[in-house]
Amino acid sequence: FQSIKKFPAFVKEEGIAFKMPDGKEEFFTPEKSIEVQKKIGSDFFFALDDCPSYPYSKRRVEKAVERTIKWAERCQGEKTFAILQGGIYEDLRKYCAEKLSKMNFFGFAIGGLCIGEPKEEMHRMVKLSVEYLPKEKPRHLMGVGSPEDILECVKYGIDIFDSAFPTRNARHGTILTSKGKINLGKRKVKGDVIDEECDCYTCKNFSLDYLNYLFKEKEPLAMRLATIHNLRYINRLMENIREEIKS
Repeated sequence: FQSIKKFPAFVKEEGIAFKMPDGKEEFFTPEKSIEVQKKIGSDFFFALDDCPSYPYSKRRVEKAVERTIKWAERCQGEKTFAILQGGIYEDLRKYCAEKLSKMNFFGFAIGGLCIGEPKEEMHRMVKLSVEYLPKEKPRHLMGVGSPEDILECVKYGIDIFDSAFPTRNARHGTILTSKGKINLGKRKVKGDVIDEECDCYTCKNFSLDYLNYLFKEKEPLAMRLATIHNLRYINRLMENIREEIKS
């Protein structure tokens, strides 16, 4: 629901209500959330959850955990991931994990992190959350996508990631390369090759100088080419991680 995050949302016991630009209210129950994901052709589905904004009180997180568990009971299925909540509180994450683990889900997602809490807290919560989840089922980490965080969280036992990190950086003129980040459009960048190790469409057909020029001129093509590259960079990173695990 990234496209409707900017609309006012109201969490209720039966679901989440979004206020649309035309003034109408769209209400998502746990069942409707799964139904929408099926309609758009998702391969896997995620149960509706209550994710409090950071900073939050422990009482607010307690309510979110209970609501998330209750909603999860209504959308169990062979292609569905339950979402673990609990904020930065170990006891709540353990409690939520224990409840969700007893339900019929394909896998488990760790949510409610990377939303403003200190990075060391995020890593601590990911590590302990993995310990409380079934080892035989896929573990998905929501909203975490920097190369550094991916590498660290794979060590904890995370299998799958989703994040706007590569596309968000591309929109702002930052490309990810094997030699580090390059910020384009604000200064002179020298070099013909964007990334010698990359086989993406952008790297095969355009130079670093040209991509930098596109960002300076604020050409829409710049963001598209940078996005293609950054997504391929993350894909290659995951490919390399899988090969390392195999060996």
